Amino acid sequence: MTTSIRSAALSLALLPFALLPLAQPATLPAQDSAPPVQITVDAAHPGAALNPAMFGIFFEDINFGADGGLYPELVKNRSFEFPEPLTGWHETMGISPKGIEASRGELGIHTDSPLNPSNPHYLHVRVYSPGYSFYNTGFRGMGIESGAEYRFSAYVRTTGPKSTRATIGAISVTITDDAGHEIGRGELKSFNSQWTRYETIIRATATSPHARLNLILDEPGQLDLDMVSLFPVDTFKHRPNGLRKDLVQLLADMHPGFLRFPGGCIVEGRLLATRYRWKNSIGDIAQRKTIINRWNDEFDYRPAPDYFQSFGLGFYEYFQLAEDIGAQPLPILNCGMACQFNSDETAALDQLDEYIKDALDLIEFANGPVTSPWGKIRAQLGHPEPFHLTMIGVGNEQWGPRYVERYKLFAAKLKTQHPEIRLVVAAGPAPSGEPFNSLWATWRDLHADIVDEHYYMAPDWFLTNTGRYDHYDRSGPKVFAGEYAAQTVGTTSSENRNNWKGAIAEAAFMTGLERNGDVVQMASYAPLLANVEAWQWKPDAIWFDNLHSYGTPNYYVQRVFASNVGTRIVPVAPQAESGLFTSATLDERSHELIVKAINNTPVTRPATLQLNGLNPTGTIRVTTLASADLNAENSFDHPTAVSPESSSLEVKSGTIPVQLLPYSVNVYRIPVR
Repeated sequence: MTTSIRSAALSLALLPFALLPLAQPATLPAQDSAPPVQITVDAAHPGAALNPAMFGIFFEDINFGADGGLYPELVKNRSFEFPEPLTGWHETMGISPKGIEASRGELGIHTDSPLNPSNPHYLHVRVYSPGYSFYNTGFRGMGIESGAEYRFSAYVRTTGPKSTRATIGAISVTITDDAGHEIGRGELKSFNSQWTRYETIIRATATSPHARLNLILDEPGQLDLDMVSLFPVDTFKHRPNGLRKDLVQLLADMHPGFLRFPGGCIVEGRLLATRYRWKNSIGDIAQRKTIINRWNDEFDYRPAPDYFQSFGLGFYEYFQLAEDIGAQPLPILNCGMACQFNSDETAALDQLDEYIKDALDLIEFANGPVTSPWGKIRAQLGHPEPFHLTMIGVGNEQWGPRYVERYKLFAAKLKTQHPEIRLVVAAGPAPSGEPFNSLWATWRDLHADIVDEHYYMAPDWFLTNTGRYDHYDRSGPKVFAGEYAAQTVGTTSSENRNNWKGAIAEAAFMTGLERNGDVVQMASYAPLLANVEAWQWKPDAIWFDNLHSYGTPNYYVQRVFASNVGTRIVPVAPQAESGLFTSATLDERSHELIVKAINNTPVTRPATLQLNGLNPTGTIRVTTLASADLNAENSFDHPTAVSPESSSLEVKSGTIPVQLLPYSVNVYRIPVR
């Protein structure tokens, strides 16, 4: 186990699962098939309404998920604001006539007369002799694709004595692969003594997963540089500050009902000074203040001292992303408490006005008319239409009396001014015990809207908790299963795997969420993204490198469920019995009955779907996600080894024979009138 404070706290909360060996799921003896089973669906008596947007996604900037991931800027430390301001930047050393390694110039960091006060550091370059160059290594290298175009840009000004200002007339820009071969070239020129943004388009001639950016100056003199950027032209929706296409496409393909952002613990920050402040994440990207990412050295076994947040991906981009992929936005805001696993710093109650005002201003930014102060800013950014915000999270994973006190102040103001906005509150870091129980008692007394439960547990826990919500109070607060993932080895273990064993256990659990959709309003797997060369946490839904990405079996479980959710719960039996897990819903939009059946045994199970009160005829659409090997995983070489397969089935009655493959998730969309 890691020695981090967070891991130690989780170990205490989840002791049986974090420290003890994980039990194997109960299975039938190995054989070719099992006795037939009947799955009875009471199609004539659909029950409570179901949130058709209940399965969504949760994005947090962990595992280099934003900078170095979803946000495709290729230059690391583009504004020189890291504590080590030359992080990512290196001189290219030359050889003197005497054979001694020597530099033809020097790099320094200055702060006088900066581009802007939010990011006051900039690079001062002195060139002594022609051919001086330096380079940026990017995020574990730069992913460059042959034929693709990249926009190189920088703010530049000439400095020094007037006699030398005009001598540096140009900066040559090259992209080289990991062998040093040039695969792209551009140039910036015609500088003056004022900060001015220059750009050029570079077309790559070859593909390289670990390229680097080189800046070459062939004339003596001095220059200042800031916001040095290399950005792909072809982003999602072709936006200048857009997102990485392949990753957004994977998200869009999930058909998520909502997008929770900008994260969990990064909302809190280790200290309140480094908490996420949404107002600092919008507007001119050059003025978005860079801060350290709280995951940079959280785990001793995966330190990342170069992990920062540039906020190029900010709240405006998050709202835009939610809209692009058809998801409802769910922003999470700091409630005046830093991460309780770290500093546990808490703002005094008389200091909460700033935090509450941030929440009120966010609602206006998202929904207000263009005549309102924050609605006007949204329109100026390019989105005059509202973002249709309906819910906000107050805090992330807080607990204790201090949290409740602060929530009450938030609720008093927000519910008075915006009763249409539902508030999401936390149930602490664990799914049972204390403080989970006392928090739930409090939320019931306070008539909270939605309670966010988190569970990073063993696969067996998910299998044995499919009925977790069967007996929850139907008149109490609703549930948001905000963060969950099967931990195949142990909570926070670096050995956790994105294998089929964990994914099918999550699928079984999700049938229970769906059957109790009148209580469970939303659910999202976590974490979402992980850079294979810069991760901090396992398992994760999507893995990527500088050029490629793939969805894990866990991703495909989420995708299958989110793409096949109805609008009304339908009774089904058996619900969880002998390795069989089921749920059924009615989709009143498409006039289909959706039946899910998970076979978590090593044998094929003949089954009959008995649809009482319904005699369908026509074609059933069938989706199957299966692997006979519980250790099966996807990879860059085999990205769809475990992925859904589609088929069809012709039916003429309400008695439908089917075959449930070993360790399979099966979805049947049955046309109804």
